[in-house]
Amino acid sequence: MSLTRYGAGESGAGKQALPFARAVEADGWLFVSGQVAMEKGEIVDGGIVAQTHKTMENLIAILHEAGYGIEDVVRVGVWLDDPRDFWSFNGVYAEYFNGHPPARACVQSSMMVDCKVEIDCVAYKKK
Repeated sequence: MSLTRYGAGESGAGKQALPFARAVEADGWLFVSGQVAMEKGEIVDGGIVAQTHKTMENLIAILHEAGYGIEDVVRVGVWLDDPRDFWSFNGVYAEYFNGHPPARACVQSSMMVDCKVEIDCVAYKKK
């Protein structure tokens, strides 16, 4: 099995080296690490709607870097800081996965940084 790592050894906020890859590809499977609404090392301002859009943009950028598209996503994991944001989050999420919804888990969890949502995914593309 061949593995391709995307973004391994990059630095995050505070210029600290990150001990993980943004994504790892293995025989057609792409495992994308959790993404948050970060831009230039800072969480974007705004509520759940703005942060969900930015988080999805970050996720899609990694998919595209690896040669995958949103239609190749088979499973998504979602962490929400506040469960009251669920319906607003879901409205934005549906805009991205309209017509090809993946399997999904969504849970409440305290975030490591001042963000409202984190999303990871698994994609597959026959090679």
